[in-house]
Parts: sequence; structure tokens; C-alpha cells
Amino acid sequence: MRTRLLRRRSTTIAVGLCVVGLTVPSAVASADPTGGSDGQTWLAATETAPQYPGVAVEWDVPITMSDGTVLQANVYRPADASGRAVESKAPSVLNITPYTKLLDTLVDSALSIPQVGETLMDVANSLDLAAPFDGVSELTGVIAGGGARVLGVNRDLVQNGYTQVVVDARGTGFSQGNWDVLGKREQQDSVEVIDWMSKQGWSDGKVGMAGISYSAINSVQAASNNPPALKAIFPVEPGNDLLRDIVGTGGGLGVGFMPLWLTAVNGLKLIPNVQDILQGNFDPLWLASRLEDPGTLIPELVQAMTAQRIEDVSPSTLQVAQDGQFYQDRSADVGNITVPTMVYGGWHDIFANSEPRIYNGIDLPAGQKQLIMGNGYHVTPGGGFGKDGAPPRLDALERAWFDKWLKGIDNGIERYGPVTMFQQGGGWITDDQFPRAGATYERMYLNSAPSGTAAHAAYDGSLTSDQPSAAARLTVAPGLRGFCSGDGTQGTAGISVVLGASCSKDSRFQEAEGLTFTGEAVTEPTSLSGPINVHLETVLDATDGFWAATVNDVAPDGTSTPITNGALTASLRAVDDSKSTRSANGDYSEPHHYLTIDTRQPVVPGEVTAVDINMLPTDAVLQPGHRLRVDVYAASVPRYLALGPMLADSQLKPQHIELAADRPSFVNVPFVGGR
Repeated sequence: MRTRLLRRRSTTIAVGLCVVGLTVPSAVASADPTGGSDGQTWLAATETAPQYPGVAVEWDVPITMSDGTVLQANVYRPADASGRAVESKAPSVLNITPYTKLLDTLVDSALSIPQVGETLMDVANSLDLAAPFDGVSELTGVIAGGGARVLGVNRDLVQNGYTQVVVDARGTGFSQGNWDVLGKREQQDSVEVIDWMSKQGWSDGKVGMAGISYSAINSVQAASNNPPALKAIFPVEPGNDLLRDIVGTGGGLGVGFMPLWLTAVNGLKLIPNVQDILQGNFDPLWLASRLEDPGTLIPELVQAMTAQRIEDVSPSTLQVAQDGQFYQDRSADVGNITVPTMVYGGWHDIFANSEPRIYNGIDLPAGQKQLIMGNGYHVTPGGGFGKDGAPPRLDALERAWFDKWLKGIDNGIERYGPVTMFQQGGGWITDDQFPRAGATYERMYLNSAPSGTAAHAAYDGSLTSDQPSAAARLTVAPGLRGFCSGDGTQGTAGISVVLGASCSKDSRFQEAEGLTFTGEAVTEPTSLSGPINVHLETVLDATDGFWAATVNDVAPDGTSTPITNGALTASLRAVDDSKSTRSANGDYSEPHHYLTIDTRQPVVPGEVTAVDINMLPTDAVLQPGHRLRVDVYAASVPRYLALGPMLADSQLKPQHIELAADRPSFVNVPFVGGR
């Protein structure tokens, strides 16, 4: 049956590609993930002697906002051999950070010392540790792949005719005010800083924005507000649906990331400007703002995790624990973006939900907008870049992007991509869109019949093309094995990758407390591209519960590599059809859950209840002999943890999946023919 489906699918897609091929530009059809000769030129530009020998830094430059709040900036300008800033006007690049400029200064200092920088690069390029230390090699890949330079100060940019400005976000670092956490006031600050930069004596009036994570989100928000001087952005790992990305995915708090992140930023913002203190210039307004709001959002986080009843939750906690105005204010209307935008993301990044959506939502022609999706985590941007078959280093792409759109240099970067992605199970590919054209959704049913491939799992079931006829009730209990899993690695932003590939890239340890459903081995390369939905018919013994699921690629040796994941609090299962998408077969491909208290639907214990779990978008290929597997769990900490009241209602009781012919459970998979 499986072979028949594969043959039918390949034939269908082959015809489809012939039709699509009539409209695909030849530049896209022959695109090279490395950039080809253009890519070699971009790399060479970063490795040749710079235009200017030095960098002049002006520390803690005050920038006064329209409400009187003073932000602090470091300004990096091209300098001559004596260290004096050159007088010529130059385009400028802005990075706004909540992590204090001190962090950028430390990274810049380490990379700018020739002996240290070269040693770090050599070590990063050569480090290839064996298990169980293989995860360390992944972390050092951020240096070899150019991600560290994009984090804050990119001296290659400065020494080749750019001014780079690094600003402490309002309420963080040395800047005055209360931290607005990507809110409307902070977005207004971005617009005003861009205007200020464009009017300085060292500026030619053209501004770009760059940075990783928070700084990338900032740049997307700024571009959506259309400041006249902003001409291009290079956001690395941006999010745009912060609730569904990481704060409350499926109604489950990202406890592997949020507590540590909020603690880190709030801790860093309390570090004073020691130089000002020594010079007798201490800013009392800075201190007043820190005393007024020393732990932004931490009280709300603690209450969301510990409250036992919804009635006990404060209004301030409710606004950040559910969808609503708080998140609407922090979601950019990417359809307003009119400047060239290159988005970098990763299938296992904490913002993987948003990155393809940002690209698809921008109304610009291919080339002026581009998407790169790697296979790494949030803390490993650019990992593997610069190697054979991979994109050029991330810093080289950033330089090429700004050279084109801020300086007008004809370097071919607009011919790159426009969609460059690591196909899980394969290698780097390019396409003209994501999801790739020709994806056809098909149901694969969860079947109680043993597959014979997962004796290690709590239950070994099958994944079949045909609807099961036998009824069964399968039970799964909450557990803590998610700490050693792909889910756990993603949820900690990649930090737990140090536990090794046996945790991050093999689900078998976690599957010991999960229900597994495994398909037959495929006989030819079988691709899938796009979002995936897991539909479960469930039964709970309490009024609430929590479901987590992963889709995996199972190799002939049994390794179960996670491809994508998703989760849902059972009582938050209500779907907003106006924002959801369905595939041609009528099933959800992307259910959009309301995630609000008003739409919460407590479960009736013992009653069969349907839930749809939207998985992160992905692109993958199953090689011959490999199998598709769906894992179902009743918990996956630390990637997700149900909020306090929902956790209390669940009583952490075992949960059940009801398999029946009249109400089947299934996964809706976007299969694509062989390329």
C-alpha cells in the first residue's frame, strides 16, 4: 500500500512540476545554496584587507527620545591608522539590544584581537568532538559560521565603510526608563533612533538594522513602521507571534527559556555604568527607573506558574498569559515592510513558528526578500555555514546584503535563494517558495497494531495509510524524560545540546514514556514540506490535560530523529477558523487556537474529546529504508509546562487516546514528490 501511494504521489508531482516549471525563473531553478561564484565573492570581500585600518568608538552617546528618556549608544566608525574617525559620510547599521552594550563589547573585544580571534576561529573550525561531547561542537559552530559577528558589532562592516550603532533598549543596560519588552514605546524608540542616526554628520542618510533574536524582532518591528531612513534589514532568528513561539506554545509556558531569559535581562539591566560613577556623572534617573521596576514581568511569570485557580490570577498576569492586546502590540504587521529583508531562522529555533511566516507575509519580490532556514537552535545561528554545500558564513551574507541595499554594489545577492533551507534528512537546497510547490496533504492514521520498531516505547503502534478497523484505548502518563530530548534542547534555546546528540537528535530516551506510531519503511526518497497537524481523539480522567507530539524520521538503525513538534493544553483546544488553514482534504493543516481564558473549554472526564495540535513548519526527506513516526506524550518539560491553573486541573493524571474507526486519530502530512 505504501509503495503504491509513493508511486502515485511521484507521478502527480512530476506533472505538477512541469507546469510550475514554466513560470519559475531559471535563476531559481539553478540556484546554489553556497551562492556559487557570487558566494565566493561575498566571502572574499570579508577576508581581504579592509578599506580602513581601524575602528573609532564613541562610548555611551546619549540619544534623547521624544518623551525625554535618554538612551545610551556606542558608535563604531571607520578609522585611519592613527585611530581617528574618517570624515567621509557612510551608511549606518543599527543594533538595539536588551542585553547591555557590555556584552557586545566583550564579544567584539575577543574577536578583534588578532591572536584571540584567529585562535577562536581555528578551534571552532577544527573542533569535532565525539559523543557525548558532540554538542559542544555544535555550540562552537556559531563562531565558525559567522554568527558571533552578527550578534553585535561586525568590525568587518565598520572597517569597510559603515558606521555601526549599538543601543541599549529603554530600561536595559545604561539607558533610562522602564523596560517595555518590545512594546509600542520601544518600537517608537527604534523609529526615533533611526531618524537620529540619519541626521548625524557621519551618516549618508541610509540606515540598516541587524542583530540576533531580540534585536532581530526589533528590526522587523521597525521596518513595519516604515521610518524613511531605513533601507534594509538583516534579522537573524526573529519572532513575531511571541505567545505561540515560546511564551505560551499551545497554552504551555516555555519554562526552559522564559524564566532564565527574564532573570538574565533583569539582572543585566541592574549593572551600572561604572565609568560614569568614577567620573562623578552617575545618572540618578537610571537608578530611579531600576528601583521602580527591578524585575520586569517576573511577578507575572511566577504567578502564571504557581496559581492554582484562574480566579487567583491578577489582571497583569492574565494579559501576558493569554492572547490579546499585549501580544497584538508586539506583533509586527509584516505586510507593511517595504525594505529588502533577509530572514535567517532554524527548524529547531524557538522562533521557528514565525520565521517562515515573516518571509511569506512580506509583500516584496523574490530576491528583495529572502529566507534561510538552518537546522540549528537559537544559540547556534550560522552553525555549519561556510562548509561544503552550505551557505556562506552569516557575517558574509550580512555584508553582501548591506553592500547591495545600502551602498548599491552589484554583488548578485538579490539572485540568492530566495528560499535556502536545510532539508532535514538530506542537505541544503534552494527553492522559490516555502512550503515547496506541489505539497499534497494526506492522512496517516494512528493504529494500535504493533509496528515492531519501538520495543523501547511505552507503546509501539503503527502509522498507516488505511484507516484502522480495530478499536483501542492507549494510555500515557506525564513524565520528565523531556529533559533529554529534541523538545528539551529546543526549549532551552539549544543550551542543553551539551548533553549530546543522544538527547537532542534521538527521541528514543523520551519515547520510553510516550506512545509511538511508526510507518512502513519508504522505498524511495519521500519529502514533506510545510506545517503539519496531529489530530487526536482523547479521553481524560480530569477536567484538563496537556498533549505534546513530535514527528520523527526513524533510520534503519532505530535512531528516531525529531523533525518537528507541537503541544496543546486540552482546555485551550478551541480553534479560530478565520485564522486557520485547511488542506484540500478538508483537514486542518494549521489550526490557530484562540489561547484565551474566555474560550477555554474544560474537558468532561471520560468523554471523547478531539484536539488538533499544530506542529512547527518544516521541510524534510525520508531516505529509502527510513520511516515516519509520530510520538505522543502527556508532558514534555522543559519545552512546555501547562500554566498553574491548568496543571492543577489536570492533577497530572494519565491520559488516553481513543482509537476507533468512526473517530480516527491521524497526522495530516504535506508530502512532496521526489526532487
